[in-house]
Amino acid sequence: MSVDRREFLRTGGKYLVLTAVAARAFDRVLAGTVDGTMAEAGADHWWGMAIDIDLCIGCGNCVRACKTENDVPLEPFYFRTWVERYAVPGGDPEHPQVDSPNGGYDGFAEQSEPVPDAKSFFVPKMCNHCAHSPCVQVCPVGATFESPDGVVLVDKTYCLGCRYCVQACPYGCRFIDPRTHTVDKCTLCYHRIGRGLTTACCEACPTGARALGDLKDPDDPIHDFLRNNMVQVLKPQMATGAKAYYAHLDGSVR
Repeated sequence: MSVDRREFLRTGGKYLVLTAVAARAFDRVLAGTVDGTMAEAGADHWWGMAIDIDLCIGCGNCVRACKTENDVPLEPFYFRTWVERYAVPGGDPEHPQVDSPNGGYDGFAEQSEPVPDAKSFFVPKMCNHCAHSPCVQVCPVGATFESPDGVVLVDKTYCLGCRYCVQACPYGCRFIDPRTHTVDKCTLCYHRIGRGLTTACCEACPTGARALGDLKDPDDPIHDFLRNNMVQVLKPQMATGAKAYYAHLDGSVR
C-alpha cells in the first residue's frame, strides 16, 4: 500500500509537535516551574526528593534515622523508608535479584551466593508524594490528603484502617500501624521541614544520596540536580505525578 507523501509529512509533523509539547511539559515539571495545577495558591513550597542511585552505599542510616525520628514500629516489617539491593545479571535486566534484609536497617552483608557477572546497586525507596495520588483518591473519609505544599499526609483521627489506600499505592509505601490500627507512611518529616529543617533520612545520609528539594524555589539545588542528570521516577506508566526523582536509575528497577 502506497502512502501519500504529503499525508505522511502532515501526520509525522503532528506527531513531532505532540512529542515536543509533551517533552516541554515534562521539562516544566522537572524544572520546578510551578503553576496553579501543581501547588495551591499562596503555598510557599512544593516539596520533592532527589535521589542519586550512584551515591547510595546501602548503609541503612536513613532507615534507622527515620524509625527513630518518627517512632516507626520496631518490628522489621514496618518502614516509612527502606533500601533495596539489586543484582542484575549481565545481559538479563528483566530478571534482577532483589533483597532488602530488614529493609536495609542494618545495612547489607556480602551476598552468600553472588550473581555471576552482575552489577549491584542500592535503591532507596519511600512515599513518592504524588501530585495525583491514588491513595488520596480512594480514601473514603478524606483521612489521606495532600497538603498545599505537595506532601501526602494522613489524619489518623479520621483513618478507619480500611486499607484501601494501602492497596492503591503502587509503590508499597503504606502499612497499618499495629499499635493504632491506622495507616502510616512517610510524611517527608513534615514536622521538621515546617521548621526549616531537612528530613531525618537526608540528614543521616553520609554520601548525600538523598536531598529534600523545594521545586517552587528556583534557587534550590534540586533544579541543578534535575537539569544535570537523566532523571526518572518509579513506575512512570502509573501517571501518579511522583515527586521522588531518581538519577542513574537502572531499567531493571520496578
